[in-house]
Amino acid sequence: MPASSQVHRCNGRVFDRSADGDFELKTDHQIKSLYVRKNSLYSENTVYPYLYKTDFVPGLVERVRRMIKINRPDHPWNELSDDEFFKVSGLYRRDLAAGTEGFTLAALLLFGKDEMIQSAIPHYKVDALLRKVDLDRYDDRENIRCNLIEMYDKLMAFVAKHLPDKFFLEGDQRISLRDKIFREIIANILIHREYMNAYPSTFIIYRDRVEAKNANKPHVYGQLLPGSFEPFPKNPHIAQIFTQMGRSEELGTGLRNVYKYTKDYSGSDDIQFLEEDIFITRVPLIPDVIENVIENVIENVIENEREKSILISIKNNPYISMADLAKKNNVTWRTIARDLEKLKARGKLERIGPDKGGYWEIRNNEQ
Repeated sequence: MPASSQVHRCNGRVFDRSADGDFELKTDHQIKSLYVRKNSLYSENTVYPYLYKTDFVPGLVERVRRMIKINRPDHPWNELSDDEFFKVSGLYRRDLAAGTEGFTLAALLLFGKDEMIQSAIPHYKVDALLRKVDLDRYDDRENIRCNLIEMYDKLMAFVAKHLPDKFFLEGDQRISLRDKIFREIIANILIHREYMNAYPSTFIIYRDRVEAKNANKPHVYGQLLPGSFEPFPKNPHIAQIFTQMGRSEELGTGLRNVYKYTKDYSGSDDIQFLEEDIFITRVPLIPDVIENVIENVIENVIENEREKSILISIKNNPYISMADLAKKNNVTWRTIARDLEKLKARGKLERIGPDKGGYWEIRNNEQ
């Protein structure tokens, strides 16, 4: 087993690694002492003496610093050089125990090129899946292996691609419930993951829920509820960068936001944040939310009755072929192709996957 900040078990037994050998821990007190010792360790602080700035994605550090400056114009980091920024933010440090100095795992994860991250953490990735129709495999998939800054963007784009964004006013200002909820879910996956654990991180959209799983170093065990737990950073330096960029809230606030807005988005607040060795997040996605969006799209199509007929057919069978659509509407497939292109151009329809084997999805994105 790799040395890490987690407590590992082998065949149900816990061992303490030592220079003289691996010793089995048999009493609750011994195991508790091991947890206490490891709770002071953060794998994100692992120093890589041979990691250099040239191993970072060009321009990414500058982009992050610009975002921090926009979000926090008076932040003291804004006046620092890049080298000072790395040291003050904890991304470059000296390991006094090991006698090494250099960029940390946190810096590599935030800014590193794909191949450099994979060389250090071969198991590193997040699988984003859509499972609405094909529950055994998937309807759409993104296998994401880039740095955390770009991974956040790709996961948010996956959400925007597959989940509706309901109209909602907070006071007299329209806000995106979808973004309010899922920016916190995605930031939580990336910020609090235990990266030395090879358990695969997943983000899956089902018809009735969104479910995320990632390796974790638990501080407490069980369901997390607003106001009933003490926020505990798993990767404090990564969390600090995301917070200063405005991509996550201060510790604990993000969870409250998810509870606050999910009721309006899904019609249910049956939310689960389960703090275990594998952290599990489940946010309800009542099928009626999607069905209502589809029905509204169909009802508001005013070009002609054939377009409405096409959308109804697609709602009943997302895999329907153009030949079958043409037969149902008693027109040629070229006419159907033109209708489909018009619906796509107006943001009412999107093709998911290839022409053969893919399917249609009704959307509500006005162009």
